[in-house]
Amino acid sequence: MNDTLYRGLFDDAALFPPGNAPMGQALPDHREHRASERARYVGPFLVAEGRVAELRAVLAREETDHGPLEVVVTVPGGADDVPAALDALNADPALNLVGMEVAAPPGTAADTAAALTKALPAGTVGYVEVARGESASADIAALAGTGANAKFRTGGLKPEAHPTEAELAALISAAVTAEVPFKCTAGLHHAIRHSTTEGFEQHGFLNVLMATHTLLVEGSETDAREILAERNGPALAARAKALGDVEQADVRTRFRSFGTCSITEPLEDLTVLGAL
Repeated sequence: MNDTLYRGLFDDAALFPPGNAPMGQALPDHREHRASERARYVGPFLVAEGRVAELRAVLAREETDHGPLEVVVTVPGGADDVPAALDALNADPALNLVGMEVAAPPGTAADTAAALTKALPAGTVGYVEVARGESASADIAALAGTGANAKFRTGGLKPEAHPTEAELAALISAAVTAEVPFKCTAGLHHAIRHSTTEGFEQHGFLNVLMATHTLLVEGSETDAREILAERNGPALAARAKALGDVEQADVRTRFRSFGTCSITEPLEDLTVLGAL
């Protein structure tokens, strides 16, 4: 099965909105995902800095030895809060810190990346959440060579939290041009671009994957914008399925993953579309 495009794509963000699962449910569910046939598609467990102590308490009560839990910790307060976030982990053998995501105010991406990569243990990937706005593309370019990856916010709980196709295409284009890997967070609840009952215009993760591919093969930002707007799911899935192993791997070296509060729903979308 040629599924390189989707392996490890779905970071488990069950604790975050709109899912807001309690820790006592989110952790066992994650364990179940990682022990099932879905495991190849499931990334690490995402937890906010302020809930690490709660996570450690739940881990301490587990009756089965599962081995260290791969976690990515989000630090919304910025680079100054990174040392405290690392202290909260306290080298707990039940946790394997594989990534840390830190928000950066406009114009500070490079400084945030420098502070983050300096503080992180070897082997831990740093992500700098780039603020939306006029300086976003420049902030992405500033991450080149820092060792940090970019993070884009692609949705939220309000309509204005969702970037337009043009805005997201510009962000992806900047990342591809600067050769900066990126991940996405929020809003990518389904494979294909769609309108929600609340009136949100939400991006599809398959659209983002294929827009990234288009830019990698020297398509224009306008081409990427058109793919982000595409709502013909079967047609887009067929294009994705036609990609070879090398092409799929190239896309995933740039678009690394995205956080989703449901693991099963995006996989069901891909199955219905015939992509898996």
